[in-house]
Amino acid sequence: MLGVLADFGDTSVRSLKLDTLVRLRWLAVAGQTAAVLFVRFGLGFHLPLMECFALIGASMALNILLRLRFSSIHRLDGIHATLLLGWDALQLTGLLWLTGGLENPFACLLLAPVLVSSASLPPRSTALLGVVVAVATTVLAAFHAPLPWGTASPPSLPVLYVVGIWLALILTLSFSALYAFRVADESRRLAEALTATELVLQRERHLVALDGLAAAAAHELGTPLGTIAVVAREMERELPAGSPLAEDVALLRSQTERCRDILRKLSSMGEDPDAFFARQSLVGVIEEVVEPFRDLGTDLEVRRIGEGGEPIGRRNPAILYGLGNIVENAVDFAETRVTITIDWNDREVTVVVGDDGPGFSSSVLERLGEPWVTTREPLGPDEGGREGAGGGLGLGFFIAQTFLMRSGARVTCDNKHFPEHGAEIRIQWPRSFWRAEDEPIGSSNFPSGEFGAFGAD
Repeated sequence: MLGVLADFGDTSVRSLKLDTLVRLRWLAVAGQTAAVLFVRFGLGFHLPLMECFALIGASMALNILLRLRFSSIHRLDGIHATLLLGWDALQLTGLLWLTGGLENPFACLLLAPVLVSSASLPPRSTALLGVVVAVATTVLAAFHAPLPWGTASPPSLPVLYVVGIWLALILTLSFSALYAFRVADESRRLAEALTATELVLQRERHLVALDGLAAAAAHELGTPLGTIAVVAREMERELPAGSPLAEDVALLRSQTERCRDILRKLSSMGEDPDAFFARQSLVGVIEEVVEPFRDLGTDLEVRRIGEGGEPIGRRNPAILYGLGNIVENAVDFAETRVTITIDWNDREVTVVVGDDGPGFSSSVLERLGEPWVTTREPLGPDEGGREGAGGGLGLGFFIAQTFLMRSGARVTCDNKHFPEHGAEIRIQWPRSFWRAEDEPIGSSNFPSGEFGAFGAD
């Protein structure tokens, strides 16, 4: 039986709090005790008190044992919750067998364990309990002690009437369990959808808050970057011809200009109508993204394996920034090579960015995409920084992923499989978000929006 119960769905979502079952059982114990005492001493009907109280005492002992063994906040998985509810059904079956079977008006209480299960446990748990209750109901219809009527000759109910009670219980059991399951499942799905919506809104709030941060960064960094550019230009002029420092100074100037271009893009992202309406091929997008990183000592390879007309869309600075951030991270962590693979077919367009670096650690991979999660270690004193300085804020990939997801892309991160090593980030768009090379500019059904997938007509 435990083997059958072992696969009862997602117990992390569909589970019961132990305190709930314990309280319900205490309520059942109180009701059963009151009913037995009232029938015996209030109505004067003879019934087997010792046997009845033995079954009631067993439920009390089980409750006390559970209270001593587990805390009140303990949650039961599908197996143990099903076993406890099964005990409740069997205990009530024993009481009904001693007091008239289905002729006892309290026989309808056999439905309670199944209804509790249908609202809280996986379907297989409910199905098993339903079978147990159906079998118990069938047995009680045929075998039971006489119903205590308190007269010398208790009336004998017609067999057809007992069969009707049995059929009514079975039908009510099936309908009520199915109805309770559907209502609980819809409520559960609604709660999960609301939770997911709250998470999305939280991501949006983070991103909106970062808009101000980007503007402040562009303002604050503009002056020192201008100073660095002026000093680098003066150094370049004063260096003698053939100086070994000339190449380093030229690199310093180019990177300073690149920083200023990045800040300019951040401060005007999505506001340039000419950029919004410009057509650009997918390969052209990738080439524009990788161009600033070709002179940094890392081998950048762009592979094109798509078939048919090349996807063409509208140039979107947000998507360029998202892809650029991913390529930049790959260049930073790569040992020698970064590979960008472009693929497309009739269903989707895929861009895969891979490097040959150490890859993601398991702790970072689980939370990658959340704000303030970074893989960059702070610089030490021997690396040109003060203790604890440097490193990343963990916002770059969060912003990049959010921009790409707004465009309709699906972003997945993973490590390469052995014997290869390194990280691999896959960005996939539905093909409907792109045009083929031979399609007219007005034939696309791109969604409109702030960061739509390369635009809409």
